[in-house]
Amino acid sequence: MNREKAVVVFSGGQDSTTCLFWALKKYKEVIAVSFDYGQKHILELDCAKTICSEHDVEFHVLDLNLLNQLAPNSLTRKDMKVDTSAPKDSVPNSFVDGRNLLFLTFVAVFAKQRGISNIITGVSQSDFSGYPDCRDVFIKSLNVTLNLAMGYDFVIETPLMWINKAETWKMAYDLGVLDVVKKQTLTCYNGIKGNGCGDCPSCKLRKKGYIEFKEKYLIQKK
Repeated sequence: MNREKAVVVFSGGQDSTTCLFWALKKYKEVIAVSFDYGQKHILELDCAKTICSEHDVEFHVLDLNLLNQLAPNSLTRKDMKVDTSAPKDSVPNSFVDGRNLLFLTFVAVFAKQRGISNIITGVSQSDFSGYPDCRDVFIKSLNVTLNLAMGYDFVIETPLMWINKAETWKMAYDLGVLDVVKKQTLTCYNGIKGNGCGDCPSCKLRKKGYIEFKEKYLIQKK
């Protein structure tokens, strides 16, 4: 079991890209794994591939299109518009049932075959957008389940779990990759790189966090 290596669940978005560079600082070898699940913003996979290529990170894309068939949602269905705000007492229609559960499970299988125990994901309970599979209790529960299911000592790391978007931008800044995250990532649900469409919930959260980051950290520093 090699604890000097790690696998990052990598979408090519702001959070996972920040986690990728966090991992590159911490581990001698990092592998990035992305998923094709029929997402409308599939351009994120091109972003992920480019970032990995430019920074010499081994990159893999796993096919998870079955998820699209099982779980109708606004991120994969062209006839569904993304909720602009979270409905009361329910998750937004951009939530993909089972996505993080399956992502982390498949990455765990991938990691075990390579003797790697450390898995990194960019979920955050602070900015979880109403998604139940971004909560700390879910990650801890799944970590135990994966260890029991495969008889293996996995460690799921969540560098962003207790920080907000402004602090995530600050992390990218401290890692020296602010421009990479700002210009080369795709967070937009409508598939627009960089600053995105500006209207979807993901873009609004990203923009709000960046404004707070500039005001709290960059302006004060000057």
